[in-house]
Amino acid sequence: MHEHAPAQAQVDQAIDWLVKLRFDRPTPRTEQQFQHWLASHPHNPLAWQRVSQLGDELAGLPKDLSRRTLDGSQRQRSSRRDHLKLLALLAVSGSLGWAMREPMGLPQLLADSSTATGERRQWQASDGSHIQLNTASAIDLHYSAGQRQLELVRGEVSLDSNPNDTRPFHIDTRVGPLTTLNGQVLLRENSQGLLLAVRRGAVTLFPTSPSPRQVHSGETVQVGANGSIHAVTLHSDPWGWTDGVLSVQQMPLAEFAAELARYRPGLLRCAPEVANLKVSGTYQLGDTRQILQLLTRSLPVRIDYRTRYWVSIGAA
Repeated sequence: MHEHAPAQAQVDQAIDWLVKLRFDRPTPRTEQQFQHWLASHPHNPLAWQRVSQLGDELAGLPKDLSRRTLDGSQRQRSSRRDHLKLLALLAVSGSLGWAMREPMGLPQLLADSSTATGERRQWQASDGSHIQLNTASAIDLHYSAGQRQLELVRGEVSLDSNPNDTRPFHIDTRVGPLTTLNGQVLLRENSQGLLLAVRRGAVTLFPTSPSPRQVHSGETVQVGANGSIHAVTLHSDPWGWTDGVLSVQQMPLAEFAAELARYRPGLLRCAPEVANLKVSGTYQLGDTRQILQLLTRSLPVRIDYRTRYWVSIGAA
């Protein structure tokens, strides 16, 4: 686990405090005990920061239902995934506001490491591997004496595994398991399943199946939800974001807008009459507004801002 991430036990404790403080009637003694818990470990405030947002997301539900949802799940000691599915189901069915907000998602909220929209993070894990998270992404990490394990909870991750660590690196994704020994790999969830790019080493797809498939250095493949695998040619460099750039060649403007929208909160629309215009260049992801402005210099388009979070690309 990342050294700055709270342990699952601390997240569970924070959920318990959320029940006591948000959905019960806390006494002065309860509040004093809560402050003592916050100060008792440096990771407790981070666990509380993550979990306290659940109270905001569940605010649209009847108070007693919200409290019993959290408290009941805690008493039953259900698995974290079952717990999160229950919370998400109740929130979606009880409050339309959940579906209308930016899709942060409960699993991402409680993951070991996560990023918000437009945020990117990189660090060196305890085994010496280098990990980078792209925008709106989340992973869980688990190390044991015999193996290393990464779960892609959401979004996109780049893993440069330490080749001096001989433990296999198992990777769990929504399309199935992968494994590598010393690979430098990139994994991105998309509407078709999973995009996998290998820069060094090799990755074995579905290692426990009767017919595992190896992907080698230099290959980029699309893995479908049904297990299909095929090579892909992209209009962009899939590794570009690891250097803080969006690098594209002859990408249709509609596709470019969809890619750029991943790094901006709110809505970014592209009008049909300009959707097929081609975009080429390398753009710094640190300033998406500047990227939009640069488009007006190279293409016959205009940028309309209804609000900061509602932007349209149309014909000039």
